[in-house]
Amino acid sequence: MTEAKKLYIKTYGCQMNVYDSERMAEALGGSGYVETQSPDDADMILLNTCHIREKAAEKVYSELGRFRTLKQDKPDLKIGVAGCVAQAEGEEIMRRQPLVDLVVGPQSYHRLPQLEAKAREGKKALDTDFPVDDKFDTLRHRPKAKRGPTAFLTVQEGCDKFCAFCVVPYTRGAEVSRPATRIVEEAQDLVERGVREITLLGQNVNAYHGAGPNGGDWSLARLIWALNDIDGLERIRFTTSHPNDMSDDLIAAHGECEKLMPYLHLPVQSGSDHILKRMNRSHTAESYLRVIEKIRAARPDILLSGDFIVGFPEESEADFQATLDLIEEVEYGYAYSFKYSTRPGTPAAERAQVDEDVKSERLQRLQALITRQQRKIQDAMVGRTVKVLFEKPGRLPGQMVGKSDYLHAVHVTDSSVQAAEIASVEIIESGTNSLGGRIVAR
Repeated sequence: MTEAKKLYIKTYGCQMNVYDSERMAEALGGSGYVETQSPDDADMILLNTCHIREKAAEKVYSELGRFRTLKQDKPDLKIGVAGCVAQAEGEEIMRRQPLVDLVVGPQSYHRLPQLEAKAREGKKALDTDFPVDDKFDTLRHRPKAKRGPTAFLTVQEGCDKFCAFCVVPYTRGAEVSRPATRIVEEAQDLVERGVREITLLGQNVNAYHGAGPNGGDWSLARLIWALNDIDGLERIRFTTSHPNDMSDDLIAAHGECEKLMPYLHLPVQSGSDHILKRMNRSHTAESYLRVIEKIRAARPDILLSGDFIVGFPEESEADFQATLDLIEEVEYGYAYSFKYSTRPGTPAAERAQVDEDVKSERLQRLQALITRQQRKIQDAMVGRTVKVLFEKPGRLPGQMVGKSDYLHAVHVTDSSVQAAEIASVEIIESGTNSLGGRIVAR
């Protein structure tokens, strides 16, 4: 019996990369690979990269450098780079790091078995095309292994918005939505394997317009309602959205669909109309606030999160203050905030940059405001009863950890609780990054 080859995957960046890494492992499973948690005993190392954060490519090259000794000691070890840095850098990765055997872009990873076979023959393997064949169709049948209680499910990829700071349209391509029937089939399969909560993923997920089973395109709201009918699926979430694509039927679903959780990630990036225009965001601060108003009218208890870029080229103190004003008005439960950093090939990279010290000082002020809001909302949960989907044991004996409807991390001390169980929990304490509670109903 042939011994299984071992695959080590390191995933950077967003939830879509987490999903993609799962599918890559499944694709290579057909070539005899099983996953390992250590690069030291791997027969193949695969870095699934992200191009969003600052100096993303340099961090990948640094990581690859750490594998040089490993490759010298184990000549048959194959090393691959996948994801958005692979798409952006292509042949440059192989030129700068000769130890790399294969490079594959995010739209071509269904071809990994062929690329791996080529690498095993001692040839360099590169595929950063935007192929005509559908990677999801190629990888349609997933292994029937037992799953944890939560899962990501990609429904849409790419983006047509071309924000001035973003590389996604260049690394992931134009917006493409998967057919609704295939998504429902994959969701049913996940539920059969133990999944109780699914998060629908897309670079611009609320622009979903996948083909329906009887012709015509489905909206994201219609897809959510179809998933709502799956027995055993208890929770639905989606991310990441664009304000311009928050359609009326999607907003209504937040108030009417019980399985759609009261949490929404809706990035605005800036509160200044001048900066939003320079970002090519195609919305204003006022139009964003009106969308928030409609969402809260549909679901008053919804928890909102957002993204903010500080120090975008030409951002003045008045522009930054407008962002703080918007944050004050919305009140976010979570937020992701970053100093602007240039991305080669994007329009904003060519503009006059804000001084780094100014960026850092502004980011501190913004994060302090967000932290105060987050703490206020989290503290207000004490005394409330929420539903918690438990996922895994905590750090302390008898402790179990899960997520509330609002995506707060919640822990209880109760050795009888099992992973995948949903229970009503009274919140009795608010910590730095989590809530503590006690079970009041199973």
